[in-house]
Amino acid sequence: MGQVTVNINGRGYTVGCDSGQEDHIAELAGYLDHHIGQMKESMGAVGDMRLLLLAGIMVADELSETVAKLEELETEVASLREGQEAVQNQATGFEAQAVEAIDSIAARIEGIAGRLNAH
Repeated sequence: MGQVTVNINGRGYTVGCDSGQEDHIAELAGYLDHHIGQMKESMGAVGDMRLLLLAGIMVADELSETVAKLEELETEVASLREGQEAVQNQATGFEAQAVEAIDSIAARIEGIAGRLNAH
């Protein structure tokens, strides 16, 4: 089990985490501390708990927006895949039509060549 000390609003906190996750936890804490700094600038002197609460809500709002955007992108990707499949099916149909047309033209040319050779 790993441990990392993070600084939130100028105070150090020791946090337990899985081994190897220390840098990630420190990065997340830095992100939260950044939001707390923004809240302090905009609100002035308020209590630590209120700052932490507001910063947590701010981060939760960002997460919510990100999840909504991810869902939107997943829907768009699914739609694009369906469109791609439709285009591939259409291309396969065009290819089959082209093969039939070429076969038909080749048969006509062979017929003309046969008639020309007969004369």
